[in-house]
Amino acid sequence: MSEDNVQSDPAAAADERIKFLVIASDCPEARLAAFFAGRRARRSDARVALLHVMEPPEFGHWATVAETMRAEAMENAEALMREFATEIKAQSGEAPEEILREGLADEELRKLIKDDPLIAFLFLGASTNASGPGPLVAELASKPAYLGARAIPVVVVPGSATKDELRRLSG
Repeated sequence: MSEDNVQSDPAAAADERIKFLVIASDCPEARLAAFFAGRRARRSDARVALLHVMEPPEFGHWATVAETMRAEAMENAEALMREFATEIKAQSGEAPEEILREGLADEELRKLIKDDPLIAFLFLGASTNASGPGPLVAELASKPAYLGARAIPVVVVPGSATKDELRRLSG
């Protein structure tokens, strides 16, 4: 899937409210970030956009294997997006914009932020693992220009936070 094949909601294009961007990944801290972003969007009259990036399989000459892996990854990505969209709708009152891309996660994230001026905040969940807070949080901490030329605030939701604590913080 190339930049030309981005899946998103065409009706969302007419809405000029700011967007809170959430990275949809299969980890508990990402789910907390989605929960918090949805609640903050409701209070801020903002919208939520979900981004999931499927990294391409590395089986250049094994085309059949690569295509099978890609189809399986697409199926998993769509299920993950449905799960996140359900949570965000429950918290914000409206369905999020869903963006599914294929490529390298950091590159696709930078492209999206560059190309969509309505993205105003990035919500990330920080892992509680001893190995570190997660790749995106670590990169942002070590390289502030990681997101590219357009600086946006990053909200890092602690993976150790409870939903009750996030409810209190979101008002």
